[in-house]
Amino acid sequence: MTATLSSILAAAATAALATSTALAGSSTPALPPTPPPATGDWLSHTISPVNNPIFFEDPTIRTELRPIYMRHNIDDGFITKGGDVNLYALQFRWAITNRLALIATKDGYVDINPGVGPGASGWADVALGLKYALIDDRANQFILTPGFTFEAPFGEKKAFQGNGDGEFNLFVSAAKGFGDFHLTTNVGFRLPIDGDAETSSFHYSLMADYYVCQWFIPFVSMNGSTVISDGTALPLDSEGYDLINFGSTSADTSITLGGGFRTRLRPNLDLGFGYETAVVNPKGLFADRFTFDVIWRF
Repeated sequence: MTATLSSILAAAATAALATSTALAGSSTPALPPTPPPATGDWLSHTISPVNNPIFFEDPTIRTELRPIYMRHNIDDGFITKGGDVNLYALQFRWAITNRLALIATKDGYVDINPGVGPGASGWADVALGLKYALIDDRANQFILTPGFTFEAPFGEKKAFQGNGDGEFNLFVSAAKGFGDFHLTTNVGFRLPIDGDAETSSFHYSLMADYYVCQWFIPFVSMNGSTVISDGTALPLDSEGYDLINFGSTSADTSITLGGGFRTRLRPNLDLGFGYETAVVNPKGLFADRFTFDVIWRF
């Protein structure tokens, strides 16, 4: 009887210990692994360059329409003794895939008002090309996009367009993000088919911007161009910056510094304002410039 009672108590103690262990284990279940923090799409806070819109190409691949107005003031030391140039243009870009885009970077109507002599106006040449995002590293906030355009001489000669046999622009654009601070750059070569009618040049641009909020995204920029092969068309010591290629006989380097801001009215609608001024002599055609644009993405 005593042995039987001892066996029962031992069995009960063993069962109680097993139950206690099970309950203790169930009170601290294994936690699932912590997911990595969400970084979002850094490109949603980047902006397209405002200044130098013809050659400072955005490395991102998007579908968009971009009306542009430029008010360009001519330096008093130029042969025209000052004056101004106005451009009314419409760019478009079509994202064929998430890496490849068709781009139309130059067109529109040019209105030239020199300080001395008669004015002129007419249609601009048309530039069309492709760009491809070779590197699109969202995790490290970096994108690298080479591309090209061909500028067809469809414009009117009275507006200093339509000269030569066309011009290739071979470029590489890139952007790097550091949170809401971004650096965007572009370098390229303008290579005309007729090297006498138009000059060949190396162009380079840099922009730094900071996304304060959707209503205010300020930036500063530098844009430059260095002639690498003179033309023979006009005896000038400067070139026409981005809009005009005079084919000057002795042009050298032009550099501008500027700034401005964008405001994001909607996720797919930006307004932009930019100002830039020449900082290298001779300033030639370029005293300063105001650029306004609207970007509608869809």
